[in-house]
Amino acid sequence: MAEHSSRTAVIAALAGNLLIAVTKGVAAAISGSSAMLSESIHSVVDSGNEILLLYGQHRAGKPPDRLHPLGYGREIYFWSFVVALLIFAFGAGVSIYEGVKHILHPEAMTDPVVNYVVYAVSAVFEGISWSFGWSAFSRVRGDRSILAAVHASKDPPSFMVLFEDSAALVGLVIAAIATALSTNLHRPWIDGAGSIGIGLVLAVIAILLARESKALLIGEGASPKLNKSIRDIALHQRGVRDVESILTTQLSPDQVIATLSVEFDDSLRIPQVERIIGAMEHELRKEHPELFRVFVRPTPSLEPLRKGPTAERQAGAAMEDRNNDRSRAEVE
Repeated sequence: MAEHSSRTAVIAALAGNLLIAVTKGVAAAISGSSAMLSESIHSVVDSGNEILLLYGQHRAGKPPDRLHPLGYGREIYFWSFVVALLIFAFGAGVSIYEGVKHILHPEAMTDPVVNYVVYAVSAVFEGISWSFGWSAFSRVRGDRSILAAVHASKDPPSFMVLFEDSAALVGLVIAAIATALSTNLHRPWIDGAGSIGIGLVLAVIAILLARESKALLIGEGASPKLNKSIRDIALHQRGVRDVESILTTQLSPDQVIATLSVEFDDSLRIPQVERIIGAMEHELRKEHPELFRVFVRPTPSLEPLRKGPTAERQAGAAMEDRNNDRSRAEVE
């Protein structure tokens, strides 16, 4: 459900950004505005990003094969990281470059009215796209703060689209203010400063998205809530004495690998342990369908190991006492 809603948000954002990119490009060519050109570049980059996210979601859905026995789930994290890099390199980098160039060589706008019309139209398109992104993000956010929900989320597209659209709306405000100040104060360089401001906003968003995508790409554990539920289910199985450790790894938004080290009763025989493990895996998958693979590793009880050395020391001490008594008897 979460993946479906995030895919819908990505598609909506792609359609909106394609329309906006064309509109802004035409307006930039007519007015000669550096901030408008930056906004056009921003929309083009966003359109490419949405295509990459859709491709990543498609690849992540491929079933396991001989070369990839755990599937392709992490491709969505790889392409999300690539998107963050593109926002930083092309979105932020090109916008700042254009702004600096316009400050060094300022040119007055020829028709700022066109810019205002485009800002208004773009705000409508971006607002519609943002609403889809917010809806998808709200489904996984719950009652947490936005940053806490982003950090806990295992589905980058669900918050990437929202952050991109938010940056686009902030960029439109900056561009509109820069255009107004540049034309009213007759200071063309202010338009270039607006372009730099847009680039800085994109840089901050890109760094945040890259950090969250990297954590998932290199292997982030599942949520503490899932780990606790796995432990509780395992401990309720007959014959389980303790769950020594649980290791979970997120493969994709809807795929988790879990490895459990379980201590069973010493009186159980191997066939009984196998049946308990089978029942445990069945219960875990029933309660948590996102568990893609479950590995249960029986661990020996530490109690015999604790008793063993003590018993051996006691037996050795008793034998030494008997030998000493025998030696004293022989001497007497």
